[in-house]
Amino acid sequence: MQKTSSRLLALLSLLQTRRGWSGEDLAERLDVTPRTVRRDIDRLRELGYPITAFKGPAGGYRLDAGGQLPPLLFDDGQAVALAVALQTAATGTGTSTGTGTTIAEDAAGALAMVRQVMPSRLRHRIDMLRITAVHPPENGSEDSRADTQIFTDLSTAIHAREELRFDYAQDRKAATERQRRRVQPHHLVTWRGRWYLLAWDLDRDDWRTFRVDRIHPRTPTGPRFTPRELPGGDVPAFITSRFRGSDGTTTDWPCQGEVVLDLPATAVAPFTQDGIVEELGPDRCRLTLGSWSWTGLAATIGRFDADIEVIGPPELNDAFAHLATRYANAARITTPS
Repeated sequence: MQKTSSRLLALLSLLQTRRGWSGEDLAERLDVTPRTVRRDIDRLRELGYPITAFKGPAGGYRLDAGGQLPPLLFDDGQAVALAVALQTAATGTGTSTGTGTTIAEDAAGALAMVRQVMPSRLRHRIDMLRITAVHPPENGSEDSRADTQIFTDLSTAIHAREELRFDYAQDRKAATERQRRRVQPHHLVTWRGRWYLLAWDLDRDDWRTFRVDRIHPRTPTGPRFTPRELPGGDVPAFITSRFRGSDGTTTDWPCQGEVVLDLPATAVAPFTQDGIVEELGPDRCRLTLGSWSWTGLAATIGRFDADIEVIGPPELNDAFAHLATRYANAARITTPS
């Protein structure tokens, strides 16, 4: 039989894995009597864990949320996964400002606390990880921080189904030119490293996405509302569609074409994020790719240093012809006399 301290940790671990356990199941897992389980439950309660007994055919126990966060117990895999997630979040952009703190700072603090209490074998595994988030420059050195309190406020409004009023800056540099918006919040989503609020805009009578780091909530929140049905009913598909310039009902690009490149497939595939590359031979491949416009699609394909054969559709062929004329005009440099 396990020692009492080890048994308590094992019991706590079981209670954290699912919503409820019967006393008999716990006793069987721990190889003790139901009476011992009851005594151990009382000991955990004395330590501050909010364990509730529930009625049923066999009765049982569940670990509830309490007034404060009690110590948690993770196995090795869960502890490493938690540290990786925190380290990834801690490498996000942004620093604290004013009275708030950023998600990155909170994650860094949590990571330090988790690492401190880890056994040496796990701490070594965590210290071997070096995660660096590389953020491409956008509009110079634009800051994309999002405050923890804003996330909390938005999440609360979403779950309470309350209308939101906030000031929104189309450009963080133009902080004085904020627009006042009224929305029915639907979801918080991420897209390529940024957080967005998906909501029904009451003044524009349409779905909109708002960057969370540009939202400045106003209080109090508005009246409760009945959530609208999202087109297609799928949040990831809708967001992908909107950012690709579609109407929200399909994840396909509005413009999609097919070409043959005089390059091996291995030279094209690493630089084609959303396309399909098919090998046609040692030095030829077929590329199917999409974009928000035909001109944009032609320009994207044109970055490959190879001969291009347009398979279709005709709109892509026209876009290449248009770009060819534009580039030819740009190459006509008049030498000053």
